[in-house]
Amino acid sequence: MKPGQELLLESRELAAHLRVGGAALFPTDTLPALACQPANAGQLWDLKGRPSHKPLILMGADAEELFALLGTPLNPQWLALATAHWPGALTLVLPASGAIAASLNPQVPSLGLRIPACQQALELLEQSGPLATTSANPSGQPACLTADEAAAHFPNIPRLAPLPWPLPSGQASTVLAWQSAGHWELLREGAIKPEGVELRVT
Repeated sequence: MKPGQELLLESRELAAHLRVGGAALFPTDTLPALACQPANAGQLWDLKGRPSHKPLILMGADAEELFALLGTPLNPQWLALATAHWPGALTLVLPASGAIAASLNPQVPSLGLRIPACQQALELLEQSGPLATTSANPSGQPACLTADEAAAHFPNIPRLAPLPWPLPSGQASTVLAWQSAGHWELLREGAIKPEGVELRVT
């Protein structure tokens, strides 16, 4: 693939590219995503220049499928928040074990999960299965908002067709982490502000 080459693939083609280990760019409701299969997640840290201690998010189209990959029993409080806010701009960081958790968050036995409220993203995720994701910008630089901006930073990575992508909110997802003491910890403020949930701020 030559730098600057136009790389636009329909969801079925892009899912096939992802299944053989490639990376991809696609829209979400918050910010454009850079993604790959969980087993190939190491390339995302390399592509972004992202510090390895910063975990990736597992994004999917089906809550039951995502929860099954945690390798731990499902807590009703996790399900309640997911039911209320997915698809949407809420990332739940939950206790996890197994190969996927180790690939996306090598230093902590947990996994961030999200279902985006973007039809193009959901169509891709239904065909590719859950993907390791991060925002489509070099680490420490402003977030991209359009397909063209994402392509400028990652010219060799194929993008999901068609263009233009839906305009994202530009605000990252809210990130809540479940603590063993039985409460939620707010790791990052974002578009979603869950009501009736006990939150503690780091």
